[in-house]
Amino acid sequence: MAAIKQFQITFDCAEPERVARFWCEVLGYVVPSPPRGFASWDDFDRALPPERQGSVFACVDPSGVGPRLLFQRVPEGKVVKNRLHLDVRVGTGLVGEERLAALEAECARLVPLGAVRVRLLRADGVNESCLVMQDVEGNEFCLD
Repeated sequence: MAAIKQFQITFDCAEPERVARFWCEVLGYVVPSPPRGFASWDDFDRALPPERQGSVFACVDPSGVGPRLLFQRVPEGKVVKNRLHLDVRVGTGLVGEERLAALEAECARLVPLGAVRVRLLRADGVNESCLVMQDVEGNEFCLD
């Protein structure tokens, strides 16, 4: 059996471009080049049927290491906790007050971008501290 070499993470959302641009800022990702034959993503979007315009947007790791993120418009809103979430690793290797300071600094950077701080989960002897957040559409993620 062949090993999977690449994967993308797909988010259902109401406003794909808005959510994608938020995650570009969080992760240092970029908007990929538009499809061949189009000078911009706006040109590509205008070529779609009206009901499909604005329905999808993506962002990629400029180094090519991380997974592509795809954001697709869906008609229903978010009503329950995510079954899958991203952990943004900002405190790797840090413990105690140093870790908390790194989490708080990243939280302070993300809140003006539209993130919402939900709660701090303090170290419990098994897990290190992490900070539960929400993105611009209420999707949970952790600063870890």
